[in-house]
Amino acid sequence: MTQPTAPRSPSRRAILKSAAAVAGSAIGSGAITGFPTIWAQNIKDITLRHAGTPVMAIPAVAEQATKDLGFTVHMQASEGADLLNRFLSASDAIDCADVSLYYLKYLVGRNTLQPIPVAKFKYWDQTIPLFTKGEYSDGRHAAEQGTAPWTVLYATDATGQKFSKTPTDWLTGTPTITNGDTLGIRPDLVGRPVTSWADLISPDFKGKAALQDQAAIGVIDVAMALEASGRMKYGDKGNMTKAEIDKTISTMIEIKNGGQFRSFWTSFDQSVNLMASGEVVIQSMWSPAVTAVRTRGIPCIFQPLKEGYRGWGYTLGVMKHVSGLKLDCFWEYMNWYASGFQGAFVAREGYYSTQPETAKKFLTPAEWDYWYGGKPAATNILDPYGKVMEKAGGPPRDGGSFEKRMGNIAVWNAVMDQDRYLVRRWNEFITS
Repeated sequence: MTQPTAPRSPSRRAILKSAAAVAGSAIGSGAITGFPTIWAQNIKDITLRHAGTPVMAIPAVAEQATKDLGFTVHMQASEGADLLNRFLSASDAIDCADVSLYYLKYLVGRNTLQPIPVAKFKYWDQTIPLFTKGEYSDGRHAAEQGTAPWTVLYATDATGQKFSKTPTDWLTGTPTITNGDTLGIRPDLVGRPVTSWADLISPDFKGKAALQDQAAIGVIDVAMALEASGRMKYGDKGNMTKAEIDKTISTMIEIKNGGQFRSFWTSFDQSVNLMASGEVVIQSMWSPAVTAVRTRGIPCIFQPLKEGYRGWGYTLGVMKHVSGLKLDCFWEYMNWYASGFQGAFVAREGYYSTQPETAKKFLTPAEWDYWYGGKPAATNILDPYGKVMEKAGGPPRDGGSFEKRMGNIAVWNAVMDQDRYLVRRWNEFITS
């Protein structure tokens, strides 16, 4: 299916590409002078190396950016822990990156990223206030448990080495995508309604549950389940004390030894295969994984739960070493990335753009109504690669509209103050 594109007025990048095509005659005649012409002559030699997770470092997005911008964008995909290690130990081999909000706590202050002036970001005013202010569109203030977006988005100054608790003219990265995560279920196999995070550890699903093996995220899924079941009460599920971590891990070792979990997955593909095969009927899951299962014709739901969602988000960051013409290319790419094509592409995976109105221009009305509006499928709804994910006449998206899902965040993915201690105890849980 060919996706619609919005009509565009001439942009700086279009003018620059046109200038490149006539650079020789323009220079000879003196018709074009100054930086733009020089920039246009040389962009074809620039390659931006963009690193991210496999569901975000998407070759099709890079291909479109390369076509639109006139320089090369190359995607490098790595799973979570490997990606973070690359940021910390090999950042010179990366130019820009999809950086999880909570990863910013590992990176800011280590001279890995450089700050981004708000003035450089064309779509700042179209970015959702949930990220920029911590507010919903109706004025409610969002939950602050965990690493909330607005607490790590701003840098204090042009050095970019410290977070600011209040808005400034400098960003640690530009907001890109977000979602509220929950549990994936096989509705044809669970045998009863699933309404609570507590169901993850219910004996009803003994040997049929799975958990993602990433301490910073998996432990929050665990905490949601334990608190919902009444076995624990936390001050902040996204920033546990040592005592809370100890009690959480001890309780989970007991549950694990009772045979609750079929698996602990570390990759997107593992989570898809566990659910598609029926080995698992309830598990930690990502929205694109649910989409991938459903495109195989297998029932799968990203189940709304009464306690709310675990929220997360990403920014596009630029590495400290990027300078000169390559940095100028990054500014162009940064604004292209927020201009709609990428936002629409990830919408078809089940993610939300942090600039929804630009993504809307690249979605059909039926797609927008389904992915953002919480309406039934008016036409066949396709995944990013053209496979039918929901047939025409099918029910609304799991969780309803953008406002309904993102308006019910209970906790954000987080790096806790006791992160090192948590990782050690989590590993004890996994290996127990």
